[in-house]
Amino acid sequence: MALIFDIPAASVAIAGSADRFPVRRIFCVGRNYLAHVREMGNDERDPPFFFTKPADVVVEDGATIPYPPQTADLHHEAELVVAIGKGGRDIAEDAALDHVWGYGVGNDLTRRDLQAQAKKMGRPWDWAKAFDASAPIAPLHPVTQVGHPAKGAITARVDGELRQQGDLSEMIWPVPSIIAFLSASMEIRPGDLIMTGTPAGVGPMVAGQTCIVEIEGLGSLTTTIA
Repeated sequence: MALIFDIPAASVAIAGSADRFPVRRIFCVGRNYLAHVREMGNDERDPPFFFTKPADVVVEDGATIPYPPQTADLHHEAELVVAIGKGGRDIAEDAALDHVWGYGVGNDLTRRDLQAQAKKMGRPWDWAKAFDASAPIAPLHPVTQVGHPAKGAITARVDGELRQQGDLSEMIWPVPSIIAFLSASMEIRPGDLIMTGTPAGVGPMVAGQTCIVEIEGLGSLTTTIA
């Protein structure tokens, strides 16, 4: 049986290599930095929760993307990206890092007005989070080169203005906890990406602006809004 048409495979660049990391699914952790939880007016005691983005919304570093439709409040969200290289279910926290292939810098672009409307009406966040070109991700760095970053500055600047400033050590749920929690609900598999939440300072971007997200030891990600 043949497929009636081909669909291009989604992938992310790998730093210093011509190879690419195939993307299967993108899981995103909501409210994982205490200051961001507070700025959004949510309960800091809540357990982690997840939403998803389709694989084909990945955008390369340095890309210029169109301002998305149906919003007047596009926000940047600086995030550490975890690339899964080994699948599993019900993974223990002390074994979770064995499943990580590498790490990268991401920007969870969000149509904030649509998200606020969805929250108010008790509806899913898909329209706010999973739109075209909503997941800029810089080239991934393998664990063999960068280890497992548990601390380090994470920042976002828009046209040079510092908007977000935090540290990976401020995560409420660190990477091993995220993997254990997620794998208790469903099997994770090679090619899955996890965007691990954003520090405080999220804010709007308008057409013509450039956002640079940087994580200590992992480089930077540049995205321009057309």
